[in-house]
Amino acid sequence: MKTCAFIKAISSFLPSGTLTNEQLALEFGDWKADKIFEKTGIATRHIASRDECSSDLGVAAARQLFESDICSPAEIDFLLFCTQSPDYFLPTTACLLQDRLELRTDCGAVDFNQGCSGFVYGLALAKSLVETGTATNVLLITAETYSKFINPQDRSVRTIFGDGAAATLVSSVESRDELIGPFIFGTDGRGACELIVPAGGMRQSPASGTTVKIGDSESWRTDRDLYMNGPEIFNFTLRTVPRAMNQLLEKSGLGQEEIDYFILHQANKFMLERLRNKLKISPEKFWLDLRTGGNTVSSTIPIALESASKAGKIKTGDRVALIGFGVGYSWAATLMRVI
Repeated sequence: MKTCAFIKAISSFLPSGTLTNEQLALEFGDWKADKIFEKTGIATRHIASRDECSSDLGVAAARQLFESDICSPAEIDFLLFCTQSPDYFLPTTACLLQDRLELRTDCGAVDFNQGCSGFVYGLALAKSLVETGTATNVLLITAETYSKFINPQDRSVRTIFGDGAAATLVSSVESRDELIGPFIFGTDGRGACELIVPAGGMRQSPASGTTVKIGDSESWRTDRDLYMNGPEIFNFTLRTVPRAMNQLLEKSGLGQEEIDYFILHQANKFMLERLRNKLKISPEKFWLDLRTGGNTVSSTIPIALESASKAGKIKTGDRVALIGFGVGYSWAATLMRVI
């Protein structure tokens, strides 16, 4: 027996504001609600209000977890906060969360800026903290408000992204077998310009504020807004995810048939269906459900884990493959056991 990290609980939170396909169809007169759903698999996106930030969503998710009596704030030894939309450049948003959640003052707290692969990266960090004896209970919060980066006239991304958060408790347990891992990581910064908010940091500040048309489309944005080169992101995903899956199986010494369930970053329906077919995974073992949340970036995998568990798709003893991929370019994959 050895000390192993495992996922003890997950609680998610979506803001009350919504953006439906019907609303989008009214704004963009040449679009139909059913066509938007057919392509994206999304019916409704949850949108944070003007004064609602990532920390607010993260606090709500964490409080729900604590209210379940699985763990109290006093038991948290380390807080990891994954976001690309922090409350401020400084201070670290994790410090604000420590105070608002009333965690101990001897609790570690740190932000890390990672997107669609962020949850898997966070699991690796949490596992390291637990299995080195640095912490017994790690609270991993993923929270994003991409809607604040999106130009209302940019239909290319407005149909896809939603805001949301998840609080994941990673704890220690004595086990003969590894319960999280192994891990596969990948980075290709040559793709950084394909999914980016160009202005706002130190590289391009202040922003020009000039509205420009995106190619031949009917979408518009400024350099303060999110830009996504959809075709390039799609090609990157089809190149990278199958390779990451093969590397994960090789590193674990398992065959694909030994994996009970697969949860990939919930990017959009079209991309996920192409990946499932390319990976030759049966629909019964593959999670695809973006209907009521959309692409919540680093929170899609924990939200999917919570939903799949409630739906009875995964059960105690199952081995689940998790793969995140996207902005950066960055990707990460791991296995977890449900206990």
